[in-house]
Order: sequence, then C-alpha cells, then structure tokens
Amino acid sequence: MHRLGAAGDPASLAVSAILIGQTQSPFLSAAERQIEHLLTTVPRWSNGAISHREDYAELWADFIYMVPPALAYWAVQSANETLLRVALEQCLLYRDVLVVADSADATGLWRHIFGPHTEDLGIWSTGNAWAAAGMTRVLATMKRSQWASAQGPDLDLLTITIRDILDAAIALDNAEPEEPLLRNYLNDTTWFGELSGTTLLAATTYRMAKLDPGTFGHTYVDWADGKREEVVGRIDEDGLLSPVVNPLNWNDRTPGTASPEAQSFAVLMFAAYRDLHSTS
Repeated sequence: MHRLGAAGDPASLAVSAILIGQTQSPFLSAAERQIEHLLTTVPRWSNGAISHREDYAELWADFIYMVPPALAYWAVQSANETLLRVALEQCLLYRDVLVVADSADATGLWRHIFGPHTEDLGIWSTGNAWAAAGMTRVLATMKRSQWASAQGPDLDLLTITIRDILDAAIALDNAEPEEPLLRNYLNDTTWFGELSGTTLLAATTYRMAKLDPGTFGHTYVDWADGKREEVVGRIDEDGLLSPVVNPLNWNDRTPGTASPEAQSFAVLMFAAYRDLHSTS
C-alpha cells in the first residue's frame, strides 16, 4: 500500500521487480532507479537512516519491511557487498532511534514513528511486526548470499534484534492469557486484540525457526502455532480475517472487519509454516 509522500512504500515493489526483471529488463531498470533514488535523493535522519518520507526526515518502523529487503536483493543482483551492508546498517540505524531501551514491559520493542509531522511513540503491534519481518528478510538474503561467510557478527546482531522484538511481544502476550491476540498497541491493555500484528509476528517466528532453529526452538514455534490456530478460527466464510486494525488509521479504536495487510500477512504465515515443516 502506498501512502502519499512515502519514500519507503514504493520500494516494497522492488524485490518483485528484480525477480520479474530477470526476464523482462524494464522491471530491472525500474528497480535500479528506485534503489538509486533511496540512496541518493531521499532525506536522512541525523544518524544516516534513510527517511520513510519523501519530503522530510521521519522514521517509521514500517520502513524496515519496505526498504532494507529491497537493498539486500539489489546487492545480490548487482554483486555489491557494500550495499548488502547498507541494508543491514539501515535496520540497525532505525533500531537505534526507535527501540525502547529501558521499560518494565517493553524493552526491545520499537516505537512506531519518530519525526516532526506524524510522530507516534506508541508500541504498535503491526509496526513491530513490519520491523521484525523486514529484518528477517534481510537476514535470509545475507545468509544465502555469496558473502555469507564474512557476515558472522553482523548476522548475530540482526538475529538478536529480531529476537528482542519477539521475546518482548511473546512476554506481553503470555501476561494476558485471557486475550488470545496481541493488542494493537502491545503494552496498552485499553486496545483490542487484533490479527494484523499477531499474524505477521507469528509468520516471522516461523521464518526465524527455519533460519536459526538453534535459537528459535520449540518455545517459539509453540507460541506461533497458538497464534496460527487463533487466526484460522477467525477467518470468515469470505476468507477475511477479523478483528483487524484499520490499515489507514492505526489510532482507530473500532475493530475492523477487513484489511488487505492482514490478508497478506496470513499468506505469509501459512507459507512460513509450510516451509518450516518442509523436508526440502
């Protein structure tokens, strides 16, 4: 979904463009232009983080799913190890700004938005899912790149950052056994439990269990299995998931009955579950 003025959202199409571009060159050229625009034109935060917004520097957790995976894919496509490190560094630069460093119940989770116009310091479930899932995509690309053997400490650092988000989300979930879904704002019990953030965090857990089974073992998989069962039980006869947060207004207190994001997250979750249990 593209929000007007977003620099990060259009980049979410770059991975698909790179793949299609293997046989249809205009798509590859478009992906290259998008990457070049991000690296040379889009404003940056004071620490060097690329802005999620086109006209001013603002950092959104959503960015991590949109841009670093595209940078990592283009790095492999163009045989550019330096750019692969940029993809990793952007994840960590965002973490440095958005992470909650010292909290009774939210350490390791990320705030939603830092910036002058749209700031949201709440710990949005879907935003944390975007961040964890995006870093997982970068991690997978790095692990399978031609430079994987040289990335050891960096891979570990990215894994720790993902684990911190999952651990804190799972702890908050376990603290409310009567609420089977993650809250729209994870540490705020006045919010309803909803399926968008819950589903993508479950998908991310399955992916990490596949990528690093030594770290993400049965405890993580069991948690994801419980969330997956909740998702399945809340799919209506039309195939729609609910309740979900309004994808155009994360502050909407009315539980939604349809969300394109939630639908795609369910596909990601079922695919990750399939791949985790695949023998190939």
